[in-house]
Amino acid sequence: MTVHFIGAGPGAPDLLTLRAQRLIAAAPVVLYAGALVPAEILGHAPAEAQVIDTQHLQLDEIIAACQAAHGAGHDVARLHSGDLSIYSAVAEQTRRLDALGIPWDVTPGVPAFAAAAAALRCELTVPEVAQTVILTRYGKLASKIPAGEDLASLAAHGTTLVVHLGTQAIDEIVAAVTPHYGPDCAAAVVARASWPDELVLRGTLATIAAQVADAGIRRTATILVGPALAAHDFRESHLYSKARDRPAAGDDA
Repeated sequence: MTVHFIGAGPGAPDLLTLRAQRLIAAAPVVLYAGALVPAEILGHAPAEAQVIDTQHLQLDEIIAACQAAHGAGHDVARLHSGDLSIYSAVAEQTRRLDALGIPWDVTPGVPAFAAAAAALRCELTVPEVAQTVILTRYGKLASKIPAGEDLASLAAHGTTLVVHLGTQAIDEIVAAVTPHYGPDCAAAVVARASWPDELVLRGTLATIAAQVADAGIRRTATILVGPALAAHDFRESHLYSKARDRPAAGDDA
């Protein structure tokens, strides 16, 4: 058997990969991350599948469910919201599975920051404006942020900054990054990106905290800051430029 860790996407049930859908449809056991995985995605599971909400389970209990499936020879579809490469708590699970000799693999999903960028109709990297995206989280109530990864240090780069899990502390985040970007820098908050109740707030560092407070946003939101969010008068990329060298007709591409 195999435990298939699957990125279930940001919320919209059709933002699920074909591979993910196939694995879910074949899995006798499905573990999913509470209210962050919509019922339509769980609907891909076999009617007879054991479906377990891990929202209120501890790590030991989650691993015990995987171990029981392993003993029965049953594959597990382990669903996490977004993509598994960031803030998924997968590493601690796979470490336990390795110690138990239980096979596992990973199927990527659409991450929340990509869904937020889509909602904003915005490219996060713009030629000669921003060519780097920094993904981070606000660490006040969760595990500690490593030295050198505090918001002020990251904001010093002046590029596109994406902050997860931080809307409850939007005032503190704004205060930390404003000295580096300036109060007029573009900022946005996208709550529940791709869900039917998606909410998009656009403003500047001077206005975004008040907008968040007025909207009552407390969680399941992504904060984005940087000049790329409002870039209009920028140089076109080299990718489609007339100056780019291209193979002659008949040459290999």
